[in-house]
Amino acid sequence: MSRILIIGGHGKVALRLEPLLADRGDTVTAVIRNRDHESDVADTGATPLVADVESFDVEQLANLVSGNDAVVWAAGAGGGDAARTWAVDRDAAIRSIDAAAAAGVRRYVMVSYFGAGPDHGVPEDDSFFAYAEAKAEADAHLRESGLDWTIVGPSGLTLDEPTGRITVGGSGEESVPRGDVAEVIAAVLAEPATVGRTIEFTGGDTPIAEAIAAD
Repeated sequence: MSRILIIGGHGKVALRLEPLLADRGDTVTAVIRNRDHESDVADTGATPLVADVESFDVEQLANLVSGNDAVVWAAGAGGGDAARTWAVDRDAAIRSIDAAAAAGVRRYVMVSYFGAGPDHGVPEDDSFFAYAEAKAEADAHLRESGLDWTIVGPSGLTLDEPTGRITVGGSGEESVPRGDVAEVIAAVLAEPATVGRTIEFTGGDTPIAEAIAAD
């Protein structure tokens, strides 16, 4: 069983991921900013850890991730404020990658989105532009980090009941339940064949374990 640190531990995907990991025997620490969310995280079987990763430097983040077997970046500024989007989705994410490398935590899973990258196509006057740019830079930094990385890129997220099935690739036009995204992350953490891969997916018909194992 593994020790897994989830950054962004009170997000809608993270709150679905934490019980999946805890129930299979992993030791899960969930980093959150707001003390009021500690009980929500604890109810999942994870251990809440209050820390503001937006303000932490690389050394502080290295101390935070040290001793874990894997880091999952599930944090996000939530849109709206471009300055905070840059600060969290790009700068803090990049520092966390450098911190994992410094602390010797080899496994790193980044939650991104379907279509992320330098050719995202979002115009500069679009409110989504800062997020698209931030994710492109953070994802690129992870790919070049030397870590055992996986980037998961779900399509549009819903609160529908998870199906346990996805389609990898495609156009990205179909949506996917957040519960299935959580299951993908859990499966990726347990599947060494996903190291060094970017897995973009939508809702679909292929069982998750089978879908993520295929090249």
